[in-house]
Amino acid sequence: MIRIVIADDHTIMREGLKRILDGAPDIDIVGEAVDGFDVLNHIRQGGFDLLLLDLSMPGRSGVELIRQIKSEAPKLAVLILTMHEEEQYAVRAIRAGAQGYLTKESAGTQLVGAIRRVAAGRPYISTEVAEQLALNIMMPNESLLHKQLSDREFEVFSLLVAGKSITEIANGLHLSVKTVSTHKTRIMQKMGMNSLSEMVQYAVAHRLLSPFKS
Repeated sequence: MIRIVIADDHTIMREGLKRILDGAPDIDIVGEAVDGFDVLNHIRQGGFDLLLLDLSMPGRSGVELIRQIKSEAPKLAVLILTMHEEEQYAVRAIRAGAQGYLTKESAGTQLVGAIRRVAAGRPYISTEVAEQLALNIMMPNESLLHKQLSDREFEVFSLLVAGKSITEIANGLHLSVKTVSTHKTRIMQKMGMNSLSEMVQYAVAHRLLSPFKS
């Protein structure tokens, strides 16, 4: 039996995932988490085999949360389930310690298989993500500007180009406005840009921003 905890801040999504998994006799949902702090409480309590983790939740989230999870529970299998389709998000998640990466759009047909594969100790990633991982090994990080950003900076960058204000980002990531502003300044310095418009144009050109995102 594969014991899993579902971590997603949207009740409707958690309920939908539970319905998808209802027909799998070898999967048992033993807990739910609604934010990053809740996830860490489950990690410290233990008693499950796989964490189904949304990449964007209140509190601690994203790659930073994955790294902390793996530092506290290195043997725990982590499968990312997210709205982000871009390979770059997946690459950072995998490098942080996640064993699999699945978009919510694909969950209906691929979730059960992904859980079984990751729980068995095998990776679950798309061909595109595998190619991106290979390119990261073959090419220096400096080849693309956004690869110079730290994981936290990339997270802030992604929210900025998605139209979030500094205050909204600070609230969502539980950071101070000053800290987010500092991250923005460092991002622009590292990428050699002078405006948010330039950052958005770069994000669109490199498929780091989906058209449907707000």
